[in-house]
Amino acid sequence: MRLGNLGRVPVEALVEQALERVAQGEPPARIEVERVDFKEERGRRVHDEAISPGETTNDLAAEHLAEEMACMANTPGGGAVILGISDEGVRIGTRLDAEWLRHRIWELTSNQLTVAVREASLEGCRILILTSIEALAPVRCRGKLRWRVGTNCVEVDPVAWQSRMLERIGFDWSAEPSGETLDDVSPAAIEVARGYLRDTKHPESDTDLAHATEADLLRRLNLIKDSRELTNAGSLLFVATPWPAVDYIRRDMPGGDSTLRIEGAGPLLVQVKQVEQAAQVANRVTHTATGFAHGRIRAIPPRSLREAVVNGLVHRDWLAASATLVEHVGDTLTVTSPGGFVGGVTPDNIITHPAAPRYRNLSEAMASLGLAEREGIGVDRMVQDMLAMGRPAPGISEVDGPYVRVALLGGPPDTAVLDLVAGLSPAWAGNVDSLLLIEHLSRKAWVDAQSATRVIQRSSAEEAGDAISRLADAHLDSAGSASVISRVQGVPSNQPAAFRLSDAVRARLAHRLDSLRTLEGREALILDWSRARGRVSSTEVADLTGLSKVSASRLLIRLADAGQLEGGRPGRRGRGFFYVLVRSGA
Repeated sequence: MRLGNLGRVPVEALVEQALERVAQGEPPARIEVERVDFKEERGRRVHDEAISPGETTNDLAAEHLAEEMACMANTPGGGAVILGISDEGVRIGTRLDAEWLRHRIWELTSNQLTVAVREASLEGCRILILTSIEALAPVRCRGKLRWRVGTNCVEVDPVAWQSRMLERIGFDWSAEPSGETLDDVSPAAIEVARGYLRDTKHPESDTDLAHATEADLLRRLNLIKDSRELTNAGSLLFVATPWPAVDYIRRDMPGGDSTLRIEGAGPLLVQVKQVEQAAQVANRVTHTATGFAHGRIRAIPPRSLREAVVNGLVHRDWLAASATLVEHVGDTLTVTSPGGFVGGVTPDNIITHPAAPRYRNLSEAMASLGLAEREGIGVDRMVQDMLAMGRPAPGISEVDGPYVRVALLGGPPDTAVLDLVAGLSPAWAGNVDSLLLIEHLSRKAWVDAQSATRVIQRSSAEEAGDAISRLADAHLDSAGSASVISRVQGVPSNQPAAFRLSDAVRARLAHRLDSLRTLEGREALILDWSRARGRVSSTEVADLTGLSKVSASRLLIRLADAGQLEGGRPGRRGRGFFYVLVRSGA
């Protein structure tokens, strides 16, 4: 069974993509991903940085590669190392014998790891591609257990490795019997649960549960095994966590002394309530009174604040004996929870990836209580709420440990954005896709279906193009007097359409477009456009920048004189004339 391929892109496909990009001139440092790495053969550089021809056997290189391949085998999905290319992209090649290297790695990993080693050629240079599927037992090399986090190999403790493996095979620790019974349930936790059920407007929560008996409440939350024994999730929520689940620290400013600290104990529900109340008290209120936007607005949207805290507790690794750290500094909330991403989720697909709970029994109970999203749309709503008030989208990353870190950069709302979003028509035009596109356009000036796939985390240009079309049909008010985005003028009919903010939206968000009005910003925009679209004309530049065609032509000539652009045909005149990016080495 090739466990590493379940639900993930096969390693070989990632290798082929990486080799294609190297062949096109991209340096490996920009290509390496979690499951594909580039290496040059150890022991061949001499003191003057010259590279020796190499031999068919090289124990120094084998030791290094054994460490790297053990790391790949310990990583969900396995991985590959492409040997013979330097970090700068220099084709160094290798003469190592593939069969010798395969056997030597097996010996260096205490006969635990068998890798596939195959020869390949990159522009006439012999390279080796080493691949490993995901190991079913931890693979140590030199006594260390490591796996990949991002593009680095980091040490991991055996408990964290085991937890990740259990997740990969679909084992739900939270649904297992805990040994606790109904007699151990905390009355305080029951009251907190009833309170959440009474207060929630969650469409899938069962408000009748608020009035059910204690046993019925827990049974209908699916937290009881047999007749009286609680699941692990039930024990966490209603009895006690085995260690403090959350460590909340409040500081008024970066570097300041803490003004409040809560190191939770007891039932998880009680800890959540304590932290939520403290964070909301510290969540500053801003008064606005312009246009559509008026009233009291929190520095961090309350729904986003709760979602960040709850996600950091529900989806954390409960086999790791450390707390989820919640740092509330000024108007910024950062939640760091033990355990990396699971189920194929990454920062680049977290908005659109199907829900992949680490602990389904725990997640479903929290959803029934109205504290989490059953549909897996909690992150979408965090993103939507932050962007709708003109704040940055949540920063979500996986850091060494592994830990997942979510940062909400709150603060005073941008009233121009508030007014814009409130005035969108129809109302659905303010969805997360539209807000991501508008925010992108305020920074990058243009978008097309291909570039939008990354912006709104879609797998195909067709899906992304559909989201752009929906936004193009929206207006700034119910009368439909002004569009939100406009087609970029000057794009040839045989090329995909591209879009920019409409003139009306540019006027409203002028303060967010300052970088695109400087000479450096406009030149960067032109180069970005020509790199992605393959050409650039004065008509396109004039429409993107708001300049006259004469001024746009001067900008293009300036870049051509600097050796960054060249004419699409001899001379710099004539109808339909355009420029192209100067190719490296031209």
